[in-house]
Amino acid sequence: MARMDRAARRTGDRTNFYDDITNKIIAELEDGRLPWVQPWGTAAAKAPLAMPRNAATSRQYSGINVLILWGAVIQHGFPSQQWLTFRQALSLGGNVRKGEHGTTVVYADRFVPDDEKRRAREAGEEATAIPFLKRFTVFNAAQCEGLPENLAVEAPPPASGMIEPRVEALIRATGIDFRIGGSRAFYVPAHNYVQVPPPQAYFEPINWHRTALHELGHATGHASRLGRDFSGAFGTKKYAFEELVAEMNAAFCCASLGIVPTVRHADYIGSWLEVLREDNRAIVRAASQASKAADWLLAHLPEADAGDRLEASIPDCDRRAA
Repeated sequence: MARMDRAARRTGDRTNFYDDITNKIIAELEDGRLPWVQPWGTAAAKAPLAMPRNAATSRQYSGINVLILWGAVIQHGFPSQQWLTFRQALSLGGNVRKGEHGTTVVYADRFVPDDEKRRAREAGEEATAIPFLKRFTVFNAAQCEGLPENLAVEAPPPASGMIEPRVEALIRATGIDFRIGGSRAFYVPAHNYVQVPPPQAYFEPINWHRTALHELGHATGHASRLGRDFSGAFGTKKYAFEELVAEMNAAFCCASLGIVPTVRHADYIGSWLEVLREDNRAIVRAASQASKAADWLLAHLPEADAGDRLEASIPDCDRRAA
């Protein structure tokens, strides 16, 4: 019975895996992308055109794992085609960075159970091998730190001049863990880091600054900073309220720094309207929280830049009086 249960679980694992990967491929095709013809050389793809390899063994991945790992490189903007398991990273003297999520790949093979070997011997027949599928998790070399120099990967810095010097200085001065890479912008409260795609991934690189300041605005709400409520799940009013705070914070920061990006895309506007229609004090509370967030960030501006910002904000009549 136990053997039957294990066999059933293995069959279920195989079925789930095949469903998962097939559904991903279908989604790619429906979006007009061929997963086996990746857009190498574009802003979304930092890694060179190559087959994915295991960084510890130099063994090349094959079959469906090639599509899985190529897809992960494109999705996250990894600059490397080298991969390792968590233990392999440790064995090489490095480690997977805190907060990183791995990519699931699969190892397929066949084996002959002892019962089948015994049956085949008794019947004078050839034993029948049973296929098995084992999932395991790998991490891109760019998700690791402390690896040997020949394996260490750092995302290439944005081209010179694409990030406003004052914003670059502000990001460094805040001490917030700020990562550039991938294809999505987000803040992870549990691990307290921000990630934003590189400026060259934007149609108008100036819009990168609004996005960066929006995600930094979220980071100000961490318990070690301003301690806002992050308990709202995606789609809830709490979530929409926090997005409104972060967006107004970005607008306040951009105005203070003289940056004029385009307005936020419309994906959150509906949820914001729902919050505001339900609570006529929500906009006042959100603006207050946004001001506190912007003040926290801008307080970290290097002294010279902060002085310039203050000077620019004083009307002429007040400046004369000062």
